[in-house]
Amino acid sequence: MELIDHLVLGFTTALSFQNLGLAFIGCMIGTLVGVLPGLGPIATITMLLPITFGIDATGALIMLAGIYYGAQYGGSITAILVNIPGEASAVVTTLDGYKMAQQGRGGIALGISAIGSFFAGCVATVFIAALATPLTKLALLFGPADYFSLMVMGLVFAIILSGGSLIKAVAMVLLGILLSTIGTDLETGTSRLTFGLTRFDDGIDFAVLAMGIFGFAEVLRNLDHTEIRNVASQTVGKLLPSRDDFKRSSGPILRGTLLGSILGILPGNGAVLAPFASYSLEKKIAKNPNRFGKGAIEGVAGPESANNAGAQTSFIPLLTLGIPPNAVMAVMVGAMTLHGVVPGPQVMDSNPALFWGIVASMWLGNLMLLVINLPLVGLWIRLLKVPYRLMVPAILMFSCIGIYSINSSASDVIVAAGFAVAGYALSKVGFEPAPLLLGFVLGELLEENLRRALLLARGDVLVFIERPISAALLALAALVICLTFMPALRRSRTEVFQED
Repeated sequence: MELIDHLVLGFTTALSFQNLGLAFIGCMIGTLVGVLPGLGPIATITMLLPITFGIDATGALIMLAGIYYGAQYGGSITAILVNIPGEASAVVTTLDGYKMAQQGRGGIALGISAIGSFFAGCVATVFIAALATPLTKLALLFGPADYFSLMVMGLVFAIILSGGSLIKAVAMVLLGILLSTIGTDLETGTSRLTFGLTRFDDGIDFAVLAMGIFGFAEVLRNLDHTEIRNVASQTVGKLLPSRDDFKRSSGPILRGTLLGSILGILPGNGAVLAPFASYSLEKKIAKNPNRFGKGAIEGVAGPESANNAGAQTSFIPLLTLGIPPNAVMAVMVGAMTLHGVVPGPQVMDSNPALFWGIVASMWLGNLMLLVINLPLVGLWIRLLKVPYRLMVPAILMFSCIGIYSINSSASDVIVAAGFAVAGYALSKVGFEPAPLLLGFVLGELLEENLRRALLLARGDVLVFIERPISAALLALAALVICLTFMPALRRSRTEVFQED
């Protein structure tokens, strides 16, 4: 009964004229971002942060959330029609989706992708609503030591699940934590790591860092190479799948939804892993696995459902624990902070309209995306032919205006440009920026809870292993690290023995 009351409050909030309009704008922008490869939801959300300052926190977060899961829908359009994944999570869709488009079945691939995503999004929304209250009650049992350990575990998962070198991922997380310490120490009042520049006495502005590392740097990275977008030469064809297509897709959609809902909760980037896991599962249990990679509709239905379910359930740790499971959610934490909302389990009690309004808006957003995507396929195909270089000046101009509007400071634009160059240089040598942003967002909370825990324990570091929740979280983090490094250790030992 309590859940029904909460959902009534959520739909009342989400169905207001302003919030409904903002959800629609977010879904449209998200779809556009997904359709046009090269920008991505992280860069787009950071660029749009400044324009949300004139909107209340609930409306702003509803719009930003719409951009995120809208981009998952849009990414599948480019994956199917152009063989270019608009999002990392749409990589798997290219394997069979583009083959279907070449066979003249692109419309059916788009149709089943949209239907599967809609179903998965609805189920994931129910999942969020059902888990929100028990997880929040559990989180309220956490003390400072438990929160510290939870954040350590989140950062460990972020390191493990990031691509590339583990050492580089660790370095980026530590750099992010180091950047979060810049500014005035709230306890002692002394300046830290400011190098005498009063500009940094209040620390580095989250929006400036995110805009530079992701927004500007992403533009520089995309100018490095010019993609030739060959839209599938065959006609898109009908959008509504046949009865046989539905029969083949129903199982993969259900399994993909379940996989995505579970993996999306994982700290790190479980939402990106979901479509890969779904594709592997479908191929493994298929009667004829040779069909995959040649236009099997199951290879589109399962991953697309897992993709959207994972994108939505990744809001669970953010809304209930205040822990961002991936880089996009780290930006959402920054947006909440900028709007005066303290992320964590207190949000449900202190601002229930915001919490349940976001949850309800996800269901409405999925319905909007179903309506937006299918009828406007022709428009998205035309937009795919716009060269990226023509969009760059507009992107940079609006981004600079957005950064300047935060504090009316030209130095913010210069600092963001500096971060853009640094982010671009780091990416060129194989350092991913996402762990840095997660480290920056969690760094301040990590330090605050570490200090608070040690203060309450009178400096006794054993408090982190004496508390059962904290000890369990640290043990899990240690176990994950050991399991990750064991294959590398085995390989190195084998190489040593071979040399001998």
